[in-house]
Amino acid sequence: MEENVMVKVEHLYKNFGNETQVLKDVNLTVNKNEVIAILGPSGTGKSTLLRCLNYLTVPTKGIINIGGKKVDAAKHSKKDVVDLRKHSSMVFQGYNLFKNKTALENVMEALITVQNKPKEEARKIAMNYVAKVGMEDRKDYYPSKLSGGQQQRIAIARAMAVNPNVILFDEPTSALDPELVGEVLSTIKDLAKEGTTMILVTHEIGFAREVATRVLFMDDGKIVADGTPEEIIDNPEDERLQQFLNVITK
Repeated sequence: MEENVMVKVEHLYKNFGNETQVLKDVNLTVNKNEVIAILGPSGTGKSTLLRCLNYLTVPTKGIINIGGKKVDAAKHSKKDVVDLRKHSSMVFQGYNLFKNKTALENVMEALITVQNKPKEEARKIAMNYVAKVGMEDRKDYYPSKLSGGQQQRIAIARAMAVNPNVILFDEPTSALDPELVGEVLSTIKDLAKEGTTMILVTHEIGFAREVATRVLFMDDGKIVADGTPEEIIDNPEDERLQQFLNVITK
């Protein structure tokens, strides 16, 4: 894989059962420091694409390469998948924090269990990232005592702490009350400024315009348009994309 390429997806397909084809020949290259926003109507395969990238959903066919670790859906081992996952982190819609662990312990968890770091070193790294997302004063709180926005910021700190090649965001603000969306978006914006490679599935058009270096539009399991925010959001040429933006920006 070329030196600057962080993620490469080749001829990716995903079927559920015999009938439903959710992804249809998806090809995608993401370079280092790029922030990719994926837009599109519900049910077009955006989240499935993200989940295939780290094999939370196993593709039917295709090759995924992240940070130089290549996995072919046709022939791969469990070890291949474990190695692939070490190169990416995911931030989910529903935070997915451990309820019985404090904010800080949630961030430490993967450092200890996946990266085998000693507890004190893990604590030090985790504290750094908890501070980075502005949650130092909440580090000893359990998730039930945190707002949705605070939980999502801890989830972002957890994703950053393992130092992945790419962070995958699956609609990170869709479960939040409107007044909490801003704090999470501003955390992601800070990451983008630092040059973190990210792929974001989002409905926040204004945010995509502001933060993304590239915007993809997916429809019916395929990437239909791929370009700069100006090309995709401000001057869309694809008819289906125009319809989508007309509806979502009303």
